[in-house]
Amino acid sequence: MPYLKPLALALLLVSQPATVWAHSIKDLETLMGDQEKYFQSIDKAAPDFALQDATGKPVRLWDLRGKVVVLHFIYAGCPDVCPLHADRIAEIQSMVNQTPMKQQVQFVTITTDPKNDTSDVLRAYGELHGFDRVNWIFLTTTHGQPEDATRELAEQFGHKFMKQEDGYQLHGIVTHVIDRDGHWRGNFHGLKFEPTNLVVFINVLVNDAQKPHGHERQSTWDKVKERLGL
Repeated sequence: MPYLKPLALALLLVSQPATVWAHSIKDLETLMGDQEKYFQSIDKAAPDFALQDATGKPVRLWDLRGKVVVLHFIYAGCPDVCPLHADRIAEIQSMVNQTPMKQQVQFVTITTDPKNDTSDVLRAYGELHGFDRVNWIFLTTTHGQPEDATRELAEQFGHKFMKQEDGYQLHGIVTHVIDRDGHWRGNFHGLKFEPTNLVVFINVLVNDAQKPHGHERQSTWDKVKERLGL
């Protein structure tokens, strides 16, 4: 499958009315299953949370209703895959923010090491990896929550951050996507998925394209390739 450069994808999305991209979520999940081997379809309510951002402002998943949420877990002291994951999410945010979806998508990073990831660390981490604060927040535990609260939250999302004696954590890499109603719609596993696949998936959720088609229509990726002459 051809890789679309961020600018090309942005121009394509900007130039298309929402109806062009209005595909059934089930259609898209099938398409993703065929073309994106690192995609996992999910169909259940997302685990709620009550955390706070770097300024101490409380944030719950419920507060983000009305926006598509792209959520992932990392910790700032991670020496290897976490920085790569953050860079990948920042890349996807940049692609999204070149389109009209900018105000309709919220990127959420949650630390699994609240003891060491202080407010200053959270702010610096975002700047280091190029996140746009317009629609990105880095969350940690609130006062009084147990130190392992966010690691337990990660487990509710289906993967573990197992803390070792040296302070490092053994964990996998998963990007979670939640729709505008707080419904968990999919996971993108690892770092090898195509960023454009995630952006297209986000676009369909933004447009609330939940109804099946009454007749056969050209697939999203066929439209993309046709428009770009691929």
